[in-house]
Amino acid sequence: MAGLFYIVRLFIYHTEAQERVAAERKVLSDQFEMMERKLMNIITTPAMTLTLIAGIGMLFIQPEWLKQPWMHVKLAFVGGLVAYHFICIYKMKQMRRGIYTWTSTQLRIWNEVATIFLFAIVFLVVLKNALSWIFGVLGIIAFSMIIMSAVKIYKYYRLKGEKRDKK
Repeated sequence: MAGLFYIVRLFIYHTEAQERVAAERKVLSDQFEMMERKLMNIITTPAMTLTLIAGIGMLFIQPEWLKQPWMHVKLAFVGGLVAYHFICIYKMKQMRRGIYTWTSTQLRIWNEVATIFLFAIVFLVVLKNALSWIFGVLGIIAFSMIIMSAVKIYKYYRLKGEKRDKK
């Protein structure tokens, strides 16, 4: 999870570096590309692989868990997180080719998607059937709205600060 949180943070800095003068942009882009590649290939992807192997192993040892509804929902979120991982790899390869399709604000929102997946997965495992699905879904929606609002508020104050610094 830490790798997924950090890789998108690097994407944000990498995207913002494109606004710099050519010499700075080249140095920063080269550095970010190296950091992104090492983070993804040495830490994040191997960690995901080991986590998936361990999860499959636990389900093999405890197959009755697959009969529980909370596990089905959890596995759906885990599938979403794996898709998120591969989308990050795709974004990294795009940036390496000089293609920047998302703004830094869009990347900040994307970064919070991993937080929502993490929250949902842990929430499901810890509470299992303790709360009704209605409260669970409402909780995840409320948490998502709070996270997205925080990103918008941060953007407002960041832009306000940039305008003040230019004066």
